[in-house]
Amino acid sequence: MVENSLSVSEITRQLKELVESNFYQVSVMGEISNCTKAGSGHIYLTLKDDSSQLRGVMWRSKAERLKFDVHDGLEVIATGPIEVYAARGSYQMIIERLQPQGIGPLELAFQQMREKLAAEGLFDVERKRALPHFPRKIALVTSPTSAAVRDMLQVLTRRWNVNDIIVLPVRVQGAGAAEEIAAALNIVQTIPGVDLVITGRGGGSLEDLWAFNEEVVARAIANCPIPVISAVGHEIDITIADLVADRRALTPSEAAELAVPLQDDFQRALLQMQQRMTNALRDRSRWARTSLDAISSRRLFTHPLELVHDKMQYVDAIEDRLQRAIKTKTTSSQQQIDQLALSLDALSPLAVLQRGYSITTHAKTGKSIRSPKDVKPGDKLCTRLSDGEITSRVE
Repeated sequence: MVENSLSVSEITRQLKELVESNFYQVSVMGEISNCTKAGSGHIYLTLKDDSSQLRGVMWRSKAERLKFDVHDGLEVIATGPIEVYAARGSYQMIIERLQPQGIGPLELAFQQMREKLAAEGLFDVERKRALPHFPRKIALVTSPTSAAVRDMLQVLTRRWNVNDIIVLPVRVQGAGAAEEIAAALNIVQTIPGVDLVITGRGGGSLEDLWAFNEEVVARAIANCPIPVISAVGHEIDITIADLVADRRALTPSEAAELAVPLQDDFQRALLQMQQRMTNALRDRSRWARTSLDAISSRRLFTHPLELVHDKMQYVDAIEDRLQRAIKTKTTSSQQQIDQLALSLDALSPLAVLQRGYSITTHAKTGKSIRSPKDVKPGDKLCTRLSDGEITSRVE
């Protein structure tokens, strides 16, 4: 046995102590490859650069906190300890924190979510619904103690006499806020009479507003059958909820202004409409009077008997023409009938009889006798003359 030789377990133990004591918290830059998301919730991946690779794992408790999607090709900075896995004699990084290179994790998560939902058509203008002109019942999905809800209530009551406003209290930031907002948007669908929803909050950092970038909120807004106004943060802020909502307001106060008309403006518009209708009726009446005067000045109304006399003369002329036409047609028809009668007389057998001829037929059958062979003794015959008939019997 070689002096000072070590067993595999011993050398592995020493390497484990050496590595883990010197690399208990390091940050490593690299590109993700071979990324696998296990059913247990753990993420297994490999960090690589041009010449080397480092295996890594992020346990479920850490992976659940990630806002962005981890995938192959993503350049990241991973932070955590390096551990030696003695059973395989290999080492790997236990990733406790993961952030993308060149962009913040929330910015990347926002970008990924925006691209995903845009590809599904959730931002399309065609699917957005029009807001009701005069909402009867408005639901506010927001924090009940925030300045935003106070601003919205003040603006709504000042602009329009809205008596039915419901506040569905939710947390608007922090853990579980997104789920509460989504649940409230589902509940509002079961409240009878609600025809407009406003959801939002005041300004804050990207982290503060993050609940309105969560997919669960975006899909709740998209699936809500009631028109939704999103009012998150200030003018410079934009969230996924803003993009999905039927209407985006820059502030909660503006959301209230979009929700209801200003009562004074509405009354002014009614007065203007009333004035336009009055003017239109006056113009119509004036036009009708002018038209009536023009019609009444026509010859039909000033000399009606002259028009009647003209029409009577016209009728008389038509009647005279009609009688002449009937007479002419009758004379012509009579002449045609007479001519046809002459033609018929010339062709009639009676005319032949008048010249001394006769026609003999069987008295029983009426069949003409053309030859002595057509009769036999005892047959009764009938001879037709021009002025009568003679009956005879063959012997």
